[in-house]
Amino acid sequence: MAHRDSTHNEQAFNLLPALDDVRQPETIAVDSLGKILSASAEAEILLGLGTSKDLPTPLQQLFQKTIATKQRVVVPELQIQTGIGPASKFHVSILPLSIPNKDLFIITLTNVTGLERIRQSVEQLDRLATIGTLSANMAHEIKNALVAVKTFIDLLLEKNKDAELAEIVGREMSRVNNIVRQLLKFGSTTPPTRSRVQLHDVLEHSLRMVQHQLDGKRIALTRSFNATHDAVHGDNHQLEQVFVNLFLNAVDATGVNGSLTVHTEFLPATPHDIAPPQRAGQPHVRITVSDSGAGIAPENLDRMFEPFYTTKSNGTGLGLPITRKIIHEHDGLITVESQPNRGTTFSIVLPAGTNPA
Repeated sequence: MAHRDSTHNEQAFNLLPALDDVRQPETIAVDSLGKILSASAEAEILLGLGTSKDLPTPLQQLFQKTIATKQRVVVPELQIQTGIGPASKFHVSILPLSIPNKDLFIITLTNVTGLERIRQSVEQLDRLATIGTLSANMAHEIKNALVAVKTFIDLLLEKNKDAELAEIVGREMSRVNNIVRQLLKFGSTTPPTRSRVQLHDVLEHSLRMVQHQLDGKRIALTRSFNATHDAVHGDNHQLEQVFVNLFLNAVDATGVNGSLTVHTEFLPATPHDIAPPQRAGQPHVRITVSDSGAGIAPENLDRMFEPFYTTKSNGTGLGLPITRKIIHEHDGLITVESQPNRGTTFSIVLPAGTNPA
């Protein structure tokens, strides 16, 4: 818990360290004027407090009720603008404490929106595990059948010498093979082969792989690699697959002369609403991929990671589910924000590894 002002009553601060063992991650201590005396690192990051000593407006209004009643105030859901993204709903408790010559108020916040996202994520992962097993079994059966079909088609084409038919059949066979490969990837239970990976290097290599597509639509690329610590413990090839897929999706969604921005930042103490629950408060690297494309309709946004769901005429609906599966196997989270005609942003949070000295 970071102290803000050493001139405040020393007795008040003597009490604060004792709260560290029992406080929730997002905790703020304020004086009788509603000025922040101390805040946990998680609260400072989540609410974007910086050096400000003022509570966000919704908390300030709730604090005034506590002042008036001198009783604990609990609100199950209070919407507060966060400093790291859109507004979220919080369970808020304000507890007045009386100590000699000082009134102290302890505010604890639990991100209800974040917990709901985690619950939905766990439920979807359970569904994905079942679908993944079925997909792998289906893919193996289809692959075996394709071998026989391709053999007979090759014989027929050799007899007929029809170049146009050969091209059509070859293209469609390639498409089916691609679907089978995607199914096998989705159903794979092979864990990532981990080593120390520098994310900036992976991002650069992935961008080079899609540079031709970017140039073809004259899409302006902006790199904003601000992470002072970009090492993670992961599978280099799987992470490249993730980023190439996101970049290609951005190209597909973006018109000529559009833009693509790739941003990284290091989060020394990640709030639990944007990190896996078991890793809240630990250091992470966040990567955001933003495009200026057509955006995603609200009715489609919640289904973006569903297997076989696609809005593309030639899509398999497996690219994003595979992407999400890889990120979860790296103990990370991936989220998406979008509005029609205002572009789309994918955000990935991965546990930070150890940078070389």
